Amino acid sequence: MRVLIYSYNYYPEPIGIAPLMTELAEGLAKRGHDVRVITAMPNYPQRQIYEAYRGKLYTTEERNGVTIQRSYVWIKPKPNLFDRILLDSSFVFTSFFQALRGWRPDLILLTVPPLPVSVPAALLGWIHNCPIILNVQDILPEAAVHVGLIKNKLMIRVLESLEKFAYRTAHTVSVIADGFVDNLERKGVPPGKITCIPNWVDVHFIKPLPKEENAFRKAHNLEGKFVVQYSGNIALTQGLETVVEAAARLRDLPDIAFVIVGESKAIAKLKEHCAACGAENVILLPFQPREKLPEMLAAADVGLIVQKQNVVSFNMPSKTQVLLASGRPVIASVPSTGSAAKAIEKSHGGVVVEPENPEALAHQILELYNNPEYAALLGKQGRQYAIERYSFEQALSQYEALFQKVKESAEVVKPAYALSVNKSSS
Repeated sequence: MRVLIYSYNYYPEPIGIAPLMTELAEGLAKRGHDVRVITAMPNYPQRQIYEAYRGKLYTTEERNGVTIQRSYVWIKPKPNLFDRILLDSSFVFTSFFQALRGWRPDLILLTVPPLPVSVPAALLGWIHNCPIILNVQDILPEAAVHVGLIKNKLMIRVLESLEKFAYRTAHTVSVIADGFVDNLERKGVPPGKITCIPNWVDVHFIKPLPKEENAFRKAHNLEGKFVVQYSGNIALTQGLETVVEAAARLRDLPDIAFVIVGESKAIAKLKEHCAACGAENVILLPFQPREKLPEMLAAADVGLIVQKQNVVSFNMPSKTQVLLASGRPVIASVPSTGSAAKAIEKSHGGVVVEPENPEALAHQILELYNNPEYAALLGKQGRQYAIERYSFEQALSQYEALFQKVKESAEVVKPAYALSVNKSSS
């Protein structure tokens, strides 16, 4: 098949949807499909276009069998509402013309957010007379409104209209957790139009590694320590202050060390909170190169997933699968009714504690610190669940089967449509 993937984020961006879409595109290419990717100039998480791509309107690259077509976007490190509108608008406009350059796809895989990209994708689908599979990684604007990221009423109405448009123009809607299915059905999306394929992890890349002779531990003076680690996005939905406050409660135990890895600007803000709480047992680090991720995860005794209480229930952090695959026990400080909590409970790879409760988090960390056999069991069970439920090869086969099904159903509709047109014209 000829597959066009429309994704704002892609390699070399190290976190979020970029590694997932990169693995999917390259996996499809490896299986013999033609793959084009329409994406922005890389800019995440720094929110600055990477130096090698600055000053360019368009670039086209070939990597691991995939054609990557990049386009310019307007972006600022600290965007206000107007800057965000310009960012989305610039990608909508520039990416469309880039997408027209190349072969006609059999189908388009569009990943959202951002929602406005559904407009050029729909136009492209109409021009090429090919179906669109909408891959929903987060439900906007609902998720953003819920945590206070978007407050402008006009913007909310515009995004709600775009959301309806995206669901209506898609042939199929692919979601990453069961909670998404319930949400979309309540919004009137037909159940037969929705399919659930969880995000995945490359279990051959992320795997249990020994803590002994670990370069990450050596580099940061963590040898002999019980390491509690959080790595990933630090934003309004996470509330990493809870982790810092839990660390402060355990500062009298010199064997326990906390490591938080994230975007540099967010780390700088957390540093102030650490000082205010007296959490001297917290090490704050910028994002590490992706190739060092397995060793960094292996340096941990416990991996953390953190969300605020007001995060919508369907939110599913992509780090969930990664932490389970690493073979380390997980403590999820998340809403008990949410997708993340359900995934951890089903996996038996960790425990769930009340979000925004540093006392409960500190208590659970202490429990695992004092019960290494139980911690090891959780890690082993989580690893097995990741292999059985979240392996990349399994997800790739599911997407491949979905693409074939959508392609065949679209081909059936086209002749029927053409026949009806001919009859009416005669």
